[in-house]
Amino acid sequence: MKKILLPLALILLISFNLKAQEKLETNDGYTKFQVRLRAIAVVPNESASIDVIGGDVNITNDYVPELDLTYFFTENIAAELILGTTQHDVKAVSTVVGDIPLGDVRLLPPTLTLQYHFLGENIKPYVGAGINYTLFYDENSGPVADKVTYDNALGFAFQLGFDFKITDKWFFNVDAKYLLLNTDVTVDATSALGATVDADVDINPFIAGVGIGYKLF
Repeated sequence: MKKILLPLALILLISFNLKAQEKLETNDGYTKFQVRLRAIAVVPNESASIDVIGGDVNITNDYVPELDLTYFFTENIAAELILGTTQHDVKAVSTVVGDIPLGDVRLLPPTLTLQYHFLGENIKPYVGAGINYTLFYDENSGPVADKVTYDNALGFAFQLGFDFKITDKWFFNVDAKYLLLNTDVTVDATSALGATVDADVDINPFIAGVGIGYKLF
């Protein structure tokens, strides 16, 4: 009996090792964690509904670095956390009292997307969608308003891009995102206009980025 079981055990062990080796070979280059550093352009697609004085809003572009961390559940499915902060000048335009500079504000918009990565030899495209929560801070009200307050906001994010292989660990990345972002703004202009003005502001930024990525493990 032992003479039968021992060769059978050896055959099963060799078969298991061959299958494990085959699996490792088919997953060559597949890592759970990746990190990217991008240079991004943030271009608001802004509009506003302003009480009392009417008009619209103008929000300037910004160009900043961005860091993201990506975790792969499978070779195709991943989640990406995007971190960065921007600063924008804000102006109410075409109001009944003309254009009003409203200083500037910083945005911290952590964004989490769920992605699908298409497999490829050197170029791997991906698409994604997720949520964004934007924190407004360090508000500067400018020369006219006494104070400008922005409500933090929850929005949606849509994403597409691709990774281009440089080495087994390093890759080049091109990425584009569009955020659906809306905030309620309160402008205390008591000193200048004798009133507090509320506005419903759509920021909806388009974000384009290029950068370098590294496969951690």
